[in-house]
Amino acid sequence: MADRTTYLLVDGENIDATLGVSVLGRRPEPQERPRWNTLLEYTEAVWDQPVKGLFFLAVAGELPASFVQALLAMGYRPVPLRGEGKVVDIAIQRTAEALLERDADVMLVSHDNDFTPQMDALAQDEGRRLGIVGFGEFMAGGLRQVDGVEFFDLEYDVSAFKSRLPRVRVIEIDEFDPLEFI
Repeated sequence: MADRTTYLLVDGENIDATLGVSVLGRRPEPQERPRWNTLLEYTEAVWDQPVKGLFFLAVAGELPASFVQALLAMGYRPVPLRGEGKVVDIAIQRTAEALLERDADVMLVSHDNDFTPQMDALAQDEGRRLGIVGFGEFMAGGLRQVDGVEFFDLEYDVSAFKSRLPRVRVIEIDEFDPLEFI
């Protein structure tokens, strides 16, 4: 029997926009962005199976060659897209729909409600594991309602950042550490 695979579908624009607008309040500096290699490694470890990382990005002008080369070196398959509309969303939706026919697990890296119908459809297969990675406090309500989905926080679970982000979140009392505040 072949190993089961996890497809890691990364909506890099959504993560970057959420980090910039909602967390930092400004455009992130390069050192403040997620360590994408850490996400790939975490995904493989948490579900203990091979991962195929697809990193979707919109390209308006020139291909961002250095970023694409970095993604390739980390083990991602970059998916640069151009066209009318929300090309990254369209491509991720189509990929999720194509994965309905595959015996594979899916982890989505986005906060976007536009993917709720596809995640709901994938959730109909009880043998399929589904995960969503992002910042929990900014996750779309529709994604929160997908049956059987596991949520992974990009900072707290994945540890994808080199330094602590200035986030305000509800803390479970069992996780509360007063030393973080004094």
